[in-house]
Amino acid sequence: MSGAAGRTSGSQGSPGGPTLVAVDLGAESCRVSLLQWHRGEPRIAIVHRFANAPWDQGRAGLRWNLERIRQELEAGLRSCADRAPEGIAAIGVTGWGVDYVRLNSSGQPIEPPFCYRDARTTAALKAAHAVLPAEHLYAKTGVQVQTINSVYQLCADRLAGNAAAPWVMLPEYVLHWLGAPRIAEYTNATHTALIDPDTRCWCDEIFFALGLDRSAAPPLVATGTALGPLRADLRSVPAFARTQLIAPACHDTASAVAGIPCPAGEWAYISSGTWSLVGMVLPDSHRTPEAFAANFTNLGAAGGGVLFHCGLAGMWLLRQCLESWKSERAWDVDELVAAARGLPAPDAVLDLDDAAFVSPGDMPARINAQRARRGLAPLPQGSAAAPHYANLLFHSLASRYEGLIGRITGLTQRKPERICVVGGGSRNEYLNALTREATGLPVERCSAESSTLGNFAVQWARIDQGSGEISAAQIAARARDLAQAGIDC
Repeated sequence: MSGAAGRTSGSQGSPGGPTLVAVDLGAESCRVSLLQWHRGEPRIAIVHRFANAPWDQGRAGLRWNLERIRQELEAGLRSCADRAPEGIAAIGVTGWGVDYVRLNSSGQPIEPPFCYRDARTTAALKAAHAVLPAEHLYAKTGVQVQTINSVYQLCADRLAGNAAAPWVMLPEYVLHWLGAPRIAEYTNATHTALIDPDTRCWCDEIFFALGLDRSAAPPLVATGTALGPLRADLRSVPAFARTQLIAPACHDTASAVAGIPCPAGEWAYISSGTWSLVGMVLPDSHRTPEAFAANFTNLGAAGGGVLFHCGLAGMWLLRQCLESWKSERAWDVDELVAAARGLPAPDAVLDLDDAAFVSPGDMPARINAQRARRGLAPLPQGSAAAPHYANLLFHSLASRYEGLIGRITGLTQRKPERICVVGGGSRNEYLNALTREATGLPVERCSAESSTLGNFAVQWARIDQGSGEISAAQIAARARDLAQAGIDC
């Protein structure tokens, strides 16, 4: 894995720090943000935000509308340029993991990329495990077994006869589209379940055993690698004349944890959004049979170390419920949280690991189907019952968080002293209160835009350091500098 490619040029900006752009791709919302400095103080503006969702292409499967994403991102980048006559020093891109783009010989997408929720991976997972048992894959990579993992998507491509073309993960694809070479940033690459954490390289054994083309994988680079200038047409824009592309922690969870301003210590994190991820930062991977049985994953952290966590369906369930009821009523989230808070505790919590909750569809029916299997009465139907579903989900999440924190302590012998919550769920004070009550630990609400802060922190640390790999301590210091930044949403 290569290190940084030298000092980024053009550390433009007012006194205090460089002017930077962070692109954050979300499965439901994408953002382009601008960091500027006013009288030495950081100010962050979300310059462009647009909705995102899987794109149902019928027999062609569930895809992402890459053309639309590119158009929206370019509009956001040009708006940033208009706001930054001082010049933009760098751009970094983060996003959700596991999905990738296949490229032709000209470096252009062959087709719209598959969404991780597409059903094609179910058969691919079974075929892969017939060759490499799940326990063996986990012992090699430490990655939680989920149908969404890139390794199963790549196997699905092979089974469909589409496995030869080079591929690149989605955030790194955006960097490539902007002018960077085709690369895989380490934290994001670990989400493929194809990285050996001992060597920090692609695991040739897995590629060979599963019949995957090793030459199609992109070269690995370290978090914070400088990747060169923007493509020529964007460099003609004055604000982008000296802009460098930087690979931050390209996976949004790694960036979100990098954006937590807490000093070193025994703290746990909850990344609360479409998914909920509950874990701790460890110095090394933890790939024991017990961790495998508990479905914990080991993923790269910014600046070294390992994100040891378990993922489960989060606010996705509520969003899918609201989607089912949108023709009846459009609930405001704050209004819904307040209504749920006035209800008594539910009669039982959900099993949030139910595979039925992964795919889009009629989520209220799926929730009631689980309750029926357990001999429980169904919740009322229709949008008027939305607070009851929200209340059930919040109590279920808090209960699952408590169980996972306990498992982390049992598996690692590390007991967290507090919990740091990042992501959109950090704004949900009701869920935070339930989590505090369930775990008995202080809950610190960190930024809802923590992945953006982590993205900026890595870029800034790279510009400061110049060459060589940047450390977790350097990134954390910059995250603390940015933690009090005003954010204009």
